[in-house]
Amino acid sequence: MFITKIIFILIHLYPMNGTFKIPFPINEPTLQFAPGSKERTQIMDVLKTMKSSEVEVPMYIGKSTIKEGTKKRMSPPHEHAYTLGHYWEGTEKHVSQAIDAALAIKESWELLPWEQKATIFMKIADLVAGPYRYKINAATMLCQSKNVFQAEIDAACEFADFIRFNVYYVDEIYKSQPIVNSAAIWNRMEYRPLEGFVYALTPFNFTAIAANLPLAPAMMGNVVVWKPSDTQVYSAKVIMDILTEAGLPAGVINMVMCDGQKAGDVVFSHRDFAGIHFTGSTAVFKSVWKSISNNLDKYKSYPKIVGETGGKDFIFAHQSADVEVLVAALIRGSFEFQGQKCSACSRAYVPKSLWDKTWKLMESELKTIKIGSTEDMSCFVNAVIDEKSFTKISGYIEKARALPENKIIFGGKYDKSKGYFVDPTVILTTNPHSLTMEEEIFGPVLTIYVYEDADFEKTLTIVDSTSEYALTGAVIANDKMVIAKMTEKLRNSAGNFYINDKCTGAVVGQQPFGGARMSGTNDKSGSFLNLLRWVSPRTIKENLVPVKDYRYSFLN
Repeated sequence: MFITKIIFILIHLYPMNGTFKIPFPINEPTLQFAPGSKERTQIMDVLKTMKSSEVEVPMYIGKSTIKEGTKKRMSPPHEHAYTLGHYWEGTEKHVSQAIDAALAIKESWELLPWEQKATIFMKIADLVAGPYRYKINAATMLCQSKNVFQAEIDAACEFADFIRFNVYYVDEIYKSQPIVNSAAIWNRMEYRPLEGFVYALTPFNFTAIAANLPLAPAMMGNVVVWKPSDTQVYSAKVIMDILTEAGLPAGVINMVMCDGQKAGDVVFSHRDFAGIHFTGSTAVFKSVWKSISNNLDKYKSYPKIVGETGGKDFIFAHQSADVEVLVAALIRGSFEFQGQKCSACSRAYVPKSLWDKTWKLMESELKTIKIGSTEDMSCFVNAVIDEKSFTKISGYIEKARALPENKIIFGGKYDKSKGYFVDPTVILTTNPHSLTMEEEIFGPVLTIYVYEDADFEKTLTIVDSTSEYALTGAVIANDKMVIAKMTEKLRNSAGNFYINDKCTGAVVGQQPFGGARMSGTNDKSGSFLNLLRWVSPRTIKENLVPVKDYRYSFLN
């Protein structure tokens, strides 16, 4: 074992120059699925095939696929009468088994040389971008109600990008070594995986995030217990199929479905709990943090807490803004994927001098939007994820409707008879602190405040102080001096800041994603910063010519 560890250090941390080099990645090109295109035909064929048979999703624990517990139905949010299949929801017992399975393989996975790990992950990326592209897109369209383009940029492109860029960043991290002070001393840094297991708790809205949250720690040599969202299990199974085919050893990532509270009780009380990789609601993240704090005395080490939560994201327009740019940013930023992006625009600030022109164009564009099934390629907007979300969103619409300061100027309708459909809704308010200007809704609801041009700087202060969140924000202007002022004034208002663009659509390798304040720990997924959270570095100094006398030269 001693010899194995020496080889591990030499190969894993110090690959010989020229023997192993990861090329700088490029972002996966996005297919457009235009009418008559080859990809349009292929995705329609795969959708038809996948809907022709039901699937059964087990839990993946070590080398076993477990079908125990409660069998639960899966259906498309836009067609909830249709059954996609069923998944097995386990109990605390299965969470404990998943932890045991992860810990059982921990040492062998940790000691596997980096170039061997890298080939597994690069194969995952190639499978996602190649043979599984249409399947994972179709699964995302069916179970998360994403239109084909939203599925493509998420489930295929961003998934592959996360893997390829992270592999490159890991390689660069391992090469990052301290200086050698003299010929007689060798200083080195060992990037050890965390001591224990990592818990990945993932959301429904991005298949790529559901994959990256367990895979990023695993890439750094950690073992993982993964609990996907109940409403994303259908596409989560495709992720597990890909990991298996790529050769990821069984037990490195263990997928369990279990009630969140019950799973947390097991995970957060376990001595070997080493960290959590989380994307979800602020309330859940705060609860997780409290649970970890309450159990600190039980742990072997202080757990790493990495989380991205909510947002109350904004678009702020100056009087120098291009109205067409503003309208495109508002519609795409607010209503793509039904506003179910943590980065989605849900509040906007428009100067009075531009409002009439802005609304005239925006209203005409909104009238062209079609709502319906993801299998209807003419639909820009599809269904919200489930009945709970539908009820929450429609409730906010009705609360806003009841306030005299608000006027619903577009949409405001919703219907769950066939699917959980909520029309794109625009609320005009005279109160910049109105309910829907301040609280996260996570649906296709945009509230707009029209400010007096003379109150530009005052309104900037309102934008910065309105929300507890600081995830994304965008400013629209053509005056460079004004852009500089807005950028500085709003420097703490958004972890991802956009100029003359919508506030969504971060691309791996280009805009590492994450926010501060109550939006999370801002560890920037898709960058080396996130990956560094999954290691416990060890500094090693080796004296090649050891001192043999305690006396220093200053002594008489």
